[in-house]
Amino acid sequence: SILVAVPGGEFIMGHGGDDNPEHTVTVSDFWMYRAKVTNSQFAFCVAMGKCTPPNTEKNQGYSDPFKANHPVVGVNYEQAASYCSFVNGRLPTEAEWEKAARGPNGNEFPWGNEWHAENVNSGGRATQVLPVGSLPQGRSPYGAFDMAGNVLEWVEDWFEAYPGADYQSPRYGQQTKVARGGSWGGVGHYVIPHYFRSAYRYNFPPNAGYNDIGFRCAKDAL
Repeated sequence: SILVAVPGGEFIMGHGGDDNPEHTVTVSDFWMYRAKVTNSQFAFCVAMGKCTPPNTEKNQGYSDPFKANHPVVGVNYEQAASYCSFVNGRLPTEAEWEKAARGPNGNEFPWGNEWHAENVNSGGRATQVLPVGSLPQGRSPYGAFDMAGNVLEWVEDWFEAYPGADYQSPRYGQQTKVARGGSWGGVGHYVIPHYFRSAYRYNFPPNAGYNDIGFRCAKDAL
């Protein structure tokens, strides 16, 4: 199946700290795509006239047949949302993404609470990006691949304060969109597991494409 079922209900979102306090969120049942959208999938949407091409400076492998199964990058928030509409889906909300990654027990990482570098593409490999689903041992409890590492993922939400947050970011106020999941790059030449925790929040201007941000889609459960 290309979709995994994620049951709704209450869960604890966040990991503590002034900027990311734990709080209870309720989500409805939903479906999450098992893998991130690939170059070839996105190219089909472009060919159908429903998507615009990625920024090929940020995605130099987009037209490379050997990278057809790599996650598409170089797409901004709107391009990601357009693709999800094309497949009759939508971007996941930030809460849905975290629930799908952490599973019913609220794992720190998709696979559990202990850091395992071999479960995640966090850089330091011969290639920057791996084909989607290359590290199945790192999948989430619901069966979603690559929810830590490889490339970050756009989600629906604006970057705003969580309930109970003491910290006030100058980037709040519908300026940046949230991205989740960590990537092969962007955290220096060494890996800090903190950045790959399923509760960790990144945020970026929505109108730009990056070489380490892609996306996956979600669907409402019928």
